[in-house]
Amino acid sequence: MTIVYALVSRQKTVLAEHTSTSATGNFPTVTRVLLAKIPTVDGKMSYVYDQYVFHYIVENGICYLCMSDELNKHRLPYAFLQELKANFVAMYGTERPQTAIAFSFNDRFSKVIKERMDYYNSDNPNVDNISTVKGQIEEVKDVMVQNIEKVLERGEKIELLVDKTDRLNQQAFRFEKTSRTLRRTLWWKKVRTIVCMISLVAVVAFIIAAASCGGVGFFKS
Repeated sequence: MTIVYALVSRQKTVLAEHTSTSATGNFPTVTRVLLAKIPTVDGKMSYVYDQYVFHYIVENGICYLCMSDELNKHRLPYAFLQELKANFVAMYGTERPQTAIAFSFNDRFSKVIKERMDYYNSDNPNVDNISTVKGQIEEVKDVMVQNIEKVLERGEKIELLVDKTDRLNQQAFRFEKTSRTLRRTLWWKKVRTIVCMISLVAVVAFIIAAASCGGVGFFKS
């Protein structure tokens, strides 16, 4: 299991976030739509979107959300979110986030998100044995898992579909552009090879012709 994205927000106002370099797709758009749907009351839930799962915890009006790439594993993401919440409250308390502007905590807290994300994504065997994970076992059993489409309006579904289509078109364009560049590079390489071979044959033919005529002489006038 890999956690590829995480954020802390107050409703739709993102206060801090971090994205793994391996993450691809239109999940930032999905996340913004999803944040508008998450209730402000305390709670937790998981939403399935394509091959990813969004997990979130809301406490005191602050949402702690992450995205993982395995559908059937919830313990570690929720343990990660609980630790993220504890770190955030320890650093900023419960009052400051209520009036903070967008990304006002990003400079400092995005580093915390990255550090904790790297730890939970590591192969360290202690990750799955720490007490915070064990403490989540019973709670996670009660977490409701829904398909994200159930909470989206028709227009929002179209928006996400269009965004996904645009991204696929961009990827196709980049692939076509890369293919053209590769073909051009191979063509010039072939041309250079042919020119070198012709030059080599010409030099060899000149040497053979000169040798058959008694060699090359240099005369002074």
